[in-house]
Amino acid sequence: MAASPTLPKSRQQLILVILMLCSVLIWLENTVLSTALETLADPVRGLGADPGQLQWATGAYTLAFATLMFTAGTLGDRFGHRTVFSGGLVIFAGSSVWAAYSSDAGQLIAARAAMGVGSALMTPAMMAILMWTFSGPARTAAIGVFSTSAGVGMAAGPVLAGFLLDRFWWGSVFLVNVPVAVLTLIGLLVLVPNFRSPVPRPLDPAGMLLSMSGLVALAYGLIRAGQVAAWSRTDVWAPIVAGLVLLAVFVLVELRVRAPGFDPRLFAQRAFGGGNVALGLLLFGVAAISFCNAFYLQGALGFSPMKAGLANIPTAFGALVAAPLASRLVRRLSIRLVTVPALTVAALTMGAYGFLGLHTPLVQIEILLLAQGLSIGMVIGPVTAALIGSLPLEQAGAGAAVTNTVRQTGSVIGIAVGGTIMSIVYRRAIEPSLEGVTGPARDQARVSAEQARHVATTMHQPALAQAADNAFIHAMNVGAGWIAAVALLGAAVLLITLPASKVRTRTRRTAARRGRVGPPRPDAPARPVTVPQGFVPARRPVVSGGCEDGDTGTTG
Repeated sequence: MAASPTLPKSRQQLILVILMLCSVLIWLENTVLSTALETLADPVRGLGADPGQLQWATGAYTLAFATLMFTAGTLGDRFGHRTVFSGGLVIFAGSSVWAAYSSDAGQLIAARAAMGVGSALMTPAMMAILMWTFSGPARTAAIGVFSTSAGVGMAAGPVLAGFLLDRFWWGSVFLVNVPVAVLTLIGLLVLVPNFRSPVPRPLDPAGMLLSMSGLVALAYGLIRAGQVAAWSRTDVWAPIVAGLVLLAVFVLVELRVRAPGFDPRLFAQRAFGGGNVALGLLLFGVAAISFCNAFYLQGALGFSPMKAGLANIPTAFGALVAAPLASRLVRRLSIRLVTVPALTVAALTMGAYGFLGLHTPLVQIEILLLAQGLSIGMVIGPVTAALIGSLPLEQAGAGAAVTNTVRQTGSVIGIAVGGTIMSIVYRRAIEPSLEGVTGPARDQARVSAEQARHVATTMHQPALAQAADNAFIHAMNVGAGWIAAVALLGAAVLLITLPASKVRTRTRRTAARRGRVGPPRPDAPARPVTVPQGFVPARRPVVSGGCEDGDTGTTG
């Protein structure tokens, strides 16, 4: 990598290591919980959490992450990205300890929400620090190296969680975050200047409050439907309606704000709007099917946490291999020709869960997971690059905020809807097998297959455990069909909205030499931007910046 005009090369490399370590930490947190869900549902080994509580434990993190991320970028501009990053690390580490020692599901949900706050504060700061630290070709190379941390976290998370759960109590999957966070914090304070933007963006408290309250209300209503197995109750439809209204008000407010954190105007652009809708639908499917998969492997099939973690490696491997492959294919073909078939295959792999059962060979499951990882990896990277590349360069930051928020929102709704469909179908399927079970044991068995297996063990009724397994498989098969339909809708959206022509790349440096654009802002992506043929980026003003500790921030 070329040396920065400001920081020595050795310091740049150490900063990159610190950023990658933190990125791996965040990706680990995104994956370890799925391996721990079955244990947390167990009344003896875990917290005895019901499906709704587990949906909230997963969704609370993502909700906080989705709704605070664009605000966190603004805070970094105002107070310095190192300051905000450090605060996020402290919150993340403290809430990890809280989660590890939670005495009930409610505390775990609150701790997970706090962890989402920490992750939201860290994520924009990581990329901003990366952009300030490196310039020119070194920046592109650094981004390439940094992007590998996602694959490492995705692959290592389930295996690490499985190892810890096989040997320690469930809280260890959260406690392991603490030493990594402490090490990262020390490196951050010693090595990283407190970069900040000379022109800070305005805060958007109304947008943050409306988006968070709207998503929370919507998710509550959807999850509550699964808990009560009915859609007609007031405590189900009223929160859903309230959430939709609040989100509509959020859009109206953002349309009136001069510099919104989430700019809905961008959806008026066909490729950007359609691509984001498709990504949201894909992430809906990924989150929902991953939720099912966690209970299928450890619950219905009886895999140990370690075996389940190893079984999920093909998904991470497929995504890691597919991303660079898709990048090359998009340069030779059109993005629509690459991503529409890939998203269709991803949807079909989700629908294939409708054919899995209690006696499906492991090799078939592994092939399915590999195909799923490959197809998903061939969609997310190219579509995200094309979305940002379709915008004028001065809107790249706002576009990235919108895309990240839509992806996280899709995940939240996917967990809520997918888990609720399975809960409703499971209750209906298990009911005929509960005729000989009365009182609290009957109510417990109706909650989930995990609770039913515990009741069966306590009452020495192996037939009930078998019935619970069958009911779960039926619920998963039914849910898979709905999840696949949503993902297929995403493929249809891509088919309609993405350009059919081949795409080409143009670096910002080339554009600057041609007089079409000034040097990029330090918080803007510097890697080659994928744009449709014929696209001419708008002129962008030069933005320079400084930092504390006597250092001067690089001008990209």
